[in-house]
Amino acid sequence: VQQPGTPLSNHEYRQFFRSLRATNRASTACHLRALYGCQNPLLRRLDEYENHGAIPKGSICSELPGTPFFPSFCAFAFYRCIMKRYFIKV
Repeated sequence: VQQPGTPLSNHEYRQFFRSLRATNRASTACHLRALYGCQNPLLRRLDEYENHGAIPKGSICSELPGTPFFPSFCAFAFYRCIMKRYFIKV
């Protein structure tokens, strides 16, 4: 069992993104994020699921070369949406 707030393993990410794999689903989630921010209940559930039940507080590190840190998970999620890199993980 993983600690709440930790990112999913590679296997867990494949399972998580299976439901969002269609780009239009990921794009719809990004559209909701742009309209309602990270406090939207559906997006909070997705963000919590992506992080073993707890959205990380504070800054986070990513696997992105050249963009290793984000001030919050919300900022990271917006980055994925803006860059249309829906399936990258922290």
